[in-house]
Amino acid sequence: MSTGYSNTADVILLDIEGTTTPVDYVFGVLFPFARDYVADFLTTHQQDAQVQTDLQWLRQEYETDLAQGLSVPDWQETEVTGAVRYIHHLIAIDRKSTGLKSLQGKIWDQGYRDGTLRSQMFADVKPAFERWTTAGKRLFIFSSGSVQAQQLLFRHSEVGDLTVFISGYFDTQTGSKKEAESYRKIADAIGIAPEKILFISDVTAELKAAQVAGMQTLFSIRLGNHSSDSEGFAAIHNFDNV
Repeated sequence: MSTGYSNTADVILLDIEGTTTPVDYVFGVLFPFARDYVADFLTTHQQDAQVQTDLQWLRQEYETDLAQGLSVPDWQETEVTGAVRYIHHLIAIDRKSTGLKSLQGKIWDQGYRDGTLRSQMFADVKPAFERWTTAGKRLFIFSSGSVQAQQLLFRHSEVGDLTVFISGYFDTQTGSKKEAESYRKIADAIGIAPEKILFISDVTAELKAAQVAGMQTLFSIRLGNHSSDSEGFAAIHNFDNV
């Protein structure tokens, strides 16, 4: 397989989990925080218009699961927080659900604002962001987490506000990270040929989709990642030489 990396990119598109941020922060801090606080959050905010939209998305997803014969917790209509058990289920299986990700972003916002949460970055991330932007490259993020969650994570990091380096964000409303069409849409939205974009991720299925769309690619191998098998993609352990 061609590695697809020639270091001629004008735009760098980054995954988050396992690329800029330790997997353990997502699974060990953010997901448990959302699980623990979702009931209280819905009790307080369930009538908010944006939260209602999230709940409508989740209800549609629940109905689809039932229609497909999947085993899911009951959605308890008579309870104020009737969606909680289903939301806990989606968090447990790490489903890339637009409704879930949007709701999680709102819950995390509360945690970041009160200082309970402070996101973790690998040590080479901020220096790389500074180096790339100084060189005139534009940075974008593509994650299954909502745009709001992405912005919160980079704004409230342990090394300061990194949003000043980032030109834009893309989430599952653009499409699946494993579909080539999503990367074509991103290139169109940025206004640049896919060949001028370097996508870095720790998931080879995402790299394959980006490569089909014409992007350059690099596989991220970080401590704690799920896999170190690059499947033929050029691999990096940090951003120092990118």
